[in-house]
Amino acid sequence: MEIKQLTVGSKGVFYVEEENEHLAELGYHMSDSSTLVIDHTEVDKKLSGKGIGKQLVTKSVEFARANKLTIKPVCSYAKSLFDKIREWDDVLAK
Repeated sequence: MEIKQLTVGSKGVFYVEEENEHLAELGYHMSDSSTLVIDHTEVDKKLSGKGIGKQLVTKSVEFARANKLTIKPVCSYAKSLFDKIREWDDVLAK
């Protein structure tokens, strides 16, 4: 399943789309030039149980690493993953 990204100004989204329908998305905004704030994660019931939410957060971590950014997860789902996955500490905003 392909995860796409759209950025407009300081806001953006990683998303999964099938037949022009958004089925999952992770929304973010930049709080400054180096901090990406994950503000929501949403997955349609059609994709429930397939790990798509975790894939979206993983994609944001890869993006942060590639662009030398840190991540502040304010979304409860993303925060729960950051609390469990210590390998992402390198991009976690202090």
